[in-house]
Parts: sequence; C-alpha cells; structure tokens
Amino acid sequence: MSLLNVTELLGGKQFLGRELENKMDFFEVGNRGLTKESVMHLANYLDLSQHEIAKLLSISIRTLQRYKTEQYINSVTSEHVLKLAETITKGVDVFGSKEKFVNWLPHPNLALANKRPIYLLESQYGIDMVLDELIRIEYGVFS
Repeated sequence: MSLLNVTELLGGKQFLGRELENKMDFFEVGNRGLTKESVMHLANYLDLSQHEIAKLLSISIRTLQRYKTEQYINSVTSEHVLKLAETITKGVDVFGSKEKFVNWLPHPNLALANKRPIYLLESQYGIDMVLDELIRIEYGVFS
C-alpha cells in the first residue's frame, strides 16, 4: 500500500484538475504543464527553498520567481517534476516515512558512486539511478 501518491504530493486534484492514475494521465498533465503552485507544493513537502527546487529542476531562480502561482510551467520542466514526484513517493514507500527518506537524500551513497541522491535528482538519468537504488533497497539487495 502506498503511503503517499503523486497527486497528493503535487497539491491534489485542486491543483492538477484530476487524479494521476496511469501513465496516460502523467503524459497529459506533463504535456499541459504543471502550475508553479504544484511545484511549490512539492518543494514544501521536501522542505526545499525556491533556490533549492530551482536547482533541482535546472532552471534559474529568476525563471521560477517570474511564474505566477497558477501559471503553467513548460512541459519539459513539468515532466521532470512528475518524475521527481514518482521518485519521492517510491522513496517514502521504501523507507516507510517521509522523514527517513528525506534524511537519506543528502548523504553520499556508495551504490551511487558516493553521490548524494538529492544531487542526482537534477537529471532524468540521475532520477533513474535513484529509482533503481530504491528498488534494490526495497528488495534488500545492497551493492
């Protein structure tokens, strides 16, 4: 059973306009774009500042600040946010709590070439590596 779902993490149905139940929903929401409000909901969940979430999304802080609360961000950044949200929900499920997962993120991980998982979340390849590591942890396979 999932402790958290992506819809909740991005502010719920009120921010997204729908539940995210399958890959087609993710595709459609990603194509339309997420609002800055959804992005900031994710940042608040992780206790990240605007500077930190902008860095994670590889956008400038000025770009993030220019978006109005209900304005849609571009589809590339929206898809990145959706992948982040999926990774976070998986991490919370694997670790059993938000606190344990958030505590794991900033620490170097031997299986990730001693990189901090939070650092790897800045790219799609990094997200894939973190997801792979979470699956290994879930199944008790440590490298």
